[in-house]
Amino acid sequence: MTSKIRRNQNVKATLLGHLGAVVAVSMWGYSFVSSKVLLENGMGPTQIYVCRFILAYLLILLLSHKRLFSDSWRDELSFATCGLCAGSIYFIAENTALEYTLTTNVSLLTSMSPLITALLAGMVYKTEKIGRGMIAGSMIAVCGVACVVFNSSSALEIRPLGDFLSLAAAFSWSVYSLILRRLNVVYDVWFISRKTFFYGLITAIPFLLFESGDVSVFDVIGRTSVWGNLIFLGVGASTVAYVLWAQTVKKVGAVKANNYMYLQPIVTLAVSAIVLGESVSIVGYAGIALILGGLWLGDYIGKK
Repeated sequence: MTSKIRRNQNVKATLLGHLGAVVAVSMWGYSFVSSKVLLENGMGPTQIYVCRFILAYLLILLLSHKRLFSDSWRDELSFATCGLCAGSIYFIAENTALEYTLTTNVSLLTSMSPLITALLAGMVYKTEKIGRGMIAGSMIAVCGVACVVFNSSSALEIRPLGDFLSLAAAFSWSVYSLILRRLNVVYDVWFISRKTFFYGLITAIPFLLFESGDVSVFDVIGRTSVWGNLIFLGVGASTVAYVLWAQTVKKVGAVKANNYMYLQPIVTLAVSAIVLGESVSIVGYAGIALILGGLWLGDYIGKK
């Protein structure tokens, strides 16, 4: 009876982990549109990132403030790496890439993080080897991502700096997910998220000093479109989403969790259609079907 109760609890925890991944990725898919709106209002990439992380850090500090440091300098260094990879490098690289290359390029290249995570996990952890099902499902999902991002554009131009920044963002997120797996064994998700936000802000200072934005955040904060999107990015896409993501990696593993990143372009496509009035073509719908089919196939073959 005890083993059955424990098994049911594990199943429930796993389901909640998958649900958390869907919610987090949905917020990140919406955040792509929010960041674009803030860029159009004259804010710089680093300004956007710093404002959202300050808000997120202050909010989570109210909920988790009893413990200041981790157990060791090694863990503290791991948290600093998380802040660098999941914070300053990822968001600044992604937002800056939008200024140097096409949005389609950025969407496609940053969506490669699940494949990169699977490759890195296969080299680091013996328990997360890459199976045929995962490879097949990932390749189908990548084709679906390509269809989604090409929904409104058929052009894929090579622009080295922007494309390199997009790949750097994808790689940094994969590194963060793998480090997060180890930290989840020792620390709770609130502490992990707070430390990530803190070091994310600290490592962003050099980028902020060299960024010359068109306007100061104080010049545009009075606009509804600015403060509304900043609140969403800070509270929803940062605080809530990062806590859910840490919980998801803890429950289902880094590789399975990152497969949900393929859903991000679908959310962005839907939000763009609803909020910005952009049309969805047959190619876009085909991409959605391929992404969902690839995720299902990878999970099905993996279980078989």
